[in-house]
Amino acid sequence: MRIDLNADVGESLGPWPMGDDERLIPLVTSVNVACGAHAGDPLTIERTIRLAVDRDVAVGAHPGYPDLVGFGRRDLDMTTDELRASIVYQVGAVAAIARSLGAELRHVKPHGALYNRAARDMSVADTIAAAIRRASPELVLVGLAGSALIHAGVAAGLQVASEAFADRAYEADGSLRSRRLPGAILATPAAAAKQAMSIVRDGRVTALDGTVVAVRADTICVHGDTPGAAEYVVAIRAALDKAGVTIAALGR
Repeated sequence: MRIDLNADVGESLGPWPMGDDERLIPLVTSVNVACGAHAGDPLTIERTIRLAVDRDVAVGAHPGYPDLVGFGRRDLDMTTDELRASIVYQVGAVAAIARSLGAELRHVKPHGALYNRAARDMSVADTIAAAIRRASPELVLVGLAGSALIHAGVAAGLQVASEAFADRAYEADGSLRSRRLPGAILATPAAAAKQAMSIVRDGRVTALDGTVVAVRADTICVHGDTPGAAEYVVAIRAALDKAGVTIAALGR
């Protein structure tokens, strides 16, 4: 058994902090760095990538809707051309900073409302896949396991990685429970560790209503803005280590 552990990071903005990246980044094997559209700024991007490089953590871009006020969690009505150009722009910025620090961008994972929209909307999924291929066909596209985004990536000739979540509750259809509803975030590190083990060992999660949902994942995420995210990852790593699971970045 083998799995990548990833975290969404670099979501501070200027003097306003978000998450605990200094503690979290050394605990995971891949990071998804906010690109400045939903969160982040050039200096935060640089500092975040430097933290990852220093700890030999794989670096990915985390593009979202250009919506700082809504933290990228509101669906925007963008045209295909607007969305494609925005993603190329965001990915290119993070790739350039990574390269300047001696690292190559490894993957791209959309953020928030864009991620959720791409999971079910094939047109948006195709646009994202086309944008990533345009930025670099060598990049791995990370998307919700079993979603439209994974299918779009395969159709575009990209390498894809199916993602599952340790810190988020699932609905019976395999989607993530909306953050606007109670119970969307698992309440304890122990609960997150249990869900991660179920995904890796058994290939399934138990939805909030008790439905068992099949999930095949290459990577498991813990959100950097989840309160106590570092403690969640510590618990997850302990459970995976005890079960003999190899924890390694995608492609390594």
